[in-house]
Amino acid sequence: MKATIYSEVWNLDVIFPGGSDSPELEKFLLETEENIRCFEAKVNSWEPQNSLKDTHYLMELLGDYEQASKKLTQAGAYIGCLLAQNTKDKKAYSLDAKITSLNAVFNTALGSLDHHLTLIDDDVWLQLTAAEPLKDLSFVLTENREKAKEKLSKEEEALISTLEVDGYHSWGQLYDLIVSKIKIPFVEDGEKIQLSVGQAFNKFSNPDRVVRAAVFKNWEQAWSNHADLLAKALNHLAGFRLNVYEKRGWEDVLKEPLRINRMEKVTLETMWSVISENKQKLVEYLERKAKLLGVKKLSWFDLDAPYGKTTTQVSFQEGASFIEQNFALFGEKLAEFTNHAFEERWVEAEDRPGKAPGGFCTYFPVKEQSRIFMTYSGTPSNVSTLAHELGHAFHSYAMRDVPFLNCHYAMNVAETASTFAEMIVADAAVKNAKNIEEKLVLLDDKIQRTVALLMNIHARFLFETRFYEERKGGTVSTNQINELMLAAQKEAYGEALEQYHPLFWASKLHFFITDVPFYNFPYTFGYLFSLGIYARAIEEGKGYEEKYMALLRDTASMQVEDLAWKHLQVDLTQKDFWEKAVGICVADIGEFLELTK
Repeated sequence: MKATIYSEVWNLDVIFPGGSDSPELEKFLLETEENIRCFEAKVNSWEPQNSLKDTHYLMELLGDYEQASKKLTQAGAYIGCLLAQNTKDKKAYSLDAKITSLNAVFNTALGSLDHHLTLIDDDVWLQLTAAEPLKDLSFVLTENREKAKEKLSKEEEALISTLEVDGYHSWGQLYDLIVSKIKIPFVEDGEKIQLSVGQAFNKFSNPDRVVRAAVFKNWEQAWSNHADLLAKALNHLAGFRLNVYEKRGWEDVLKEPLRINRMEKVTLETMWSVISENKQKLVEYLERKAKLLGVKKLSWFDLDAPYGKTTTQVSFQEGASFIEQNFALFGEKLAEFTNHAFEERWVEAEDRPGKAPGGFCTYFPVKEQSRIFMTYSGTPSNVSTLAHELGHAFHSYAMRDVPFLNCHYAMNVAETASTFAEMIVADAAVKNAKNIEEKLVLLDDKIQRTVALLMNIHARFLFETRFYEERKGGTVSTNQINELMLAAQKEAYGEALEQYHPLFWASKLHFFITDVPFYNFPYTFGYLFSLGIYARAIEEGKGYEEKYMALLRDTASMQVEDLAWKHLQVDLTQKDFWEKAVGICVADIGEFLELTK
């Protein structure tokens, strides 16, 4: 029987045929706007009676909310896919602006709804949310109510949402537009070609150091050419946020990201503290890697370099099959879901010009489908990325029967399922290595992710917190931003590198994302949190899948500290959990150092 050959190009036509010119999409957007306006009108006409009689109208509002929210999410996800697959799709950019405007109206209505919730007395509110049908939604509704109490008046918050369209989100959109036009010159087979940002980034995992160094030189120059414009965008993004925070009386720039991620500051501080205390082993790895590559110290462009002179290439089909096989060892549902995703062409992996850099997973709630975007070039790291994004998709699948209001999990726990899936594949690759040399190659690839999550992300966090403090005093110059990034990288990497990447702030999309602030520490949290879950899964064996899915279903309806205690019986505010998680990473490094001494 001939094995199925999976396509490397996703199927978006099943969502809306015709791309950005789709008549179905145009009709859907009109319906979405109508749903949002209807929801907005109902919210604004609601006058809470401050009694249990409010239950019926609130449930009606939540029904309208779900319908509008699902449609808005669906349209936004589709347009995001269009922009990613073809950065020159001009119609998609205008559609993206339309989604931004609709989001502003919808968020204003949500703000009004939350404000109405604050008008209900505390004792009545407790009675409302303790009984059916609001009981299952009580955590999120109460959370939104408490957030509203800390914000400005309904009118002022509505004004902020309106001003965000052109004064905030537009700066993020400008960044996307600038990046889409950046080309990195590269000489291949004697011919000078122009690489997209995504294609150039993949060259940093090339085994030839000459290639990596050449790409990095042109990479730095390309970002330098646009640095002043990008610095202006970054300053205005931060300035808008800081002004809003000041008006609300929020002094700590981490207040909002911590609230969004449903975690306490002590948990974040404990995590970074444990990581900092265990940096020495990571530095030892970087020093050993430098020796193996024949250089005194690694440079930034060496961090993704594969160990040795391996030319191992894994085809997309081979990578997909390997993922399926090893997911099956964990659980039947994960394996069946993954097979379905490949067969239904949910993955966009083709290596071609014109695509956006990076990778992501997005969800279409109306269709109950996901789509995964990446550029697959055949490296072991690509296989890990594919597994990572499939983990995100499985998270959405696990929550398909959860009320939509309870599906908006934060980024820190969003990264848990993805990293868990990635760990399954990375561990399997190391264990199935044919010889010591291959084992070292795969072990090195696995450790690279540890370095990225415990050092690179730490540098991002240090940079962003310090940048915001500087921005409070006024506009930060391009040179100052570069200096802040350089200092953060040196600290996070323990001075272990020879050449750093001061323009990393410009090349990293995450600093310009406007959906959520501080798009950094949740990655590290998710990585280490998933290691704890992964260790539990290994202990309990194949039967753990149901418990794992139960944890995923709870990720958007409780604080992470409560989530960890309920499903793992661990206290995230204490060092014990984090030390064990970091210990798993250090064990990989210890094995690598032992095999290469």
